[in-house]
Amino acid sequence: MTDFPDFDRALEARLVAYCAIDSQSDEMSPTQPSTAIQLDMQRHLMAELEHMGASDIELTEYGAVLATVPATSDTAPDIGFCAHVDTAPQFNATDVKPRVFRKWDGQDITFPDAPDLVLSPKNLPYLASKAGDDIITASGLTLLGADDKSGVAIIMTMAEHLLSTPGMTHGRIRLAFTPDEEIGRGVDDRLPADMGVDFAYTLDSSRVGSLEYESFSADGAIVKVTGVSAHPGYAKDKLVNALHVAADIVARMNVDGQTPETTSGREGFAHVYAMEGGSSDAELRVLLRDFELDGLAAQGDRLNAACAAAESAFPGAVVTCDISKQYRNMRYWLENDMTPVDIAKTAFEAEGVKPKVDIIRGGTDGSRLTELGVPCPNLFTGMQEIHGPLEWISVQDMAVSTRICLRLVQHAAKT
Repeated sequence: MTDFPDFDRALEARLVAYCAIDSQSDEMSPTQPSTAIQLDMQRHLMAELEHMGASDIELTEYGAVLATVPATSDTAPDIGFCAHVDTAPQFNATDVKPRVFRKWDGQDITFPDAPDLVLSPKNLPYLASKAGDDIITASGLTLLGADDKSGVAIIMTMAEHLLSTPGMTHGRIRLAFTPDEEIGRGVDDRLPADMGVDFAYTLDSSRVGSLEYESFSADGAIVKVTGVSAHPGYAKDKLVNALHVAADIVARMNVDGQTPETTSGREGFAHVYAMEGGSSDAELRVLLRDFELDGLAAQGDRLNAACAAAESAFPGAVVTCDISKQYRNMRYWLENDMTPVDIAKTAFEAEGVKPKVDIIRGGTDGSRLTELGVPCPNLFTGMQEIHGPLEWISVQDMAVSTRICLRLVQHAAKT
């Protein structure tokens, strides 16, 4: 087995620096990328890539940073590695203060900015197994941003090692750091051609051993409700409150329990995640998810039926439902050529890690890349309790992922 240096301190330093940079995306913004602050992170990466000696460094028109680690073999495949720089808009990500617990003692972790918040190994068996590791959290008022800045840190550390270590045999390695993954806009249609690789891997999964090549298929819906406005003091038999109509739609969608908080495994759901407006006009935003296309269509049918029933129940209301495609289950393409999955499994085993094939109850940039012609399974980084103030990660988990990526490019050169 090839020996690699200790990557722990490099990974820790990178993740702490990256997480302190505000790069939250915004689905309500029409721009590309959706927020200018994501470009602060991208420019930081470009400077770092230039310093380590990467080539072909560019910031694309659509906000992605691309770079190359030149090949040392003319016969090895070209491989891409992708991670996203944006953080989730569902929770505060401004003024992130990363904290490092070196050789964590296994006791409850408290938070200086939120005294009532506790990260306890008593409730989290995976955390309990990490006593002695270096654990990174935020300070209690924000998420950490390890989703997916841990993936960025792993890819950058891998690239630095390849660029600074003569004698390693590998093909051309393309690095891609995308904006707006958290709002479903991470993969611009131009990205596959700009990457120019035979296959790729996203670094955007959780615990050690996780290897994913099956994701949700996803649609998004915008429901608009127009009521009938009237003075509330003289509204009898006149007013049709758009908020009541919207609430009726939400209630109908909850009747059969196909919501995120009541489903698991291969069960799909509809998730009403935003409602805004007033008594005259209201809007709902809905995520539709299922692993199979017929199940996804059924979720859309449920929503349309709820909208039609609510419109009928409130004479005078007008309800429209616009459903749009987001991404599709990457399995539909990867099952036709499992080469990148098989190479990853071999790399896991070479590192002494048993691969655990998981399904993603969500999607990654790999879902869209695969659909657009770049087979792209998803690998673990170690991120845990993401999108909230209890988010944490083990530096040692990140180091395992880094070594697996290096073994992966070495093994691919031999196939």
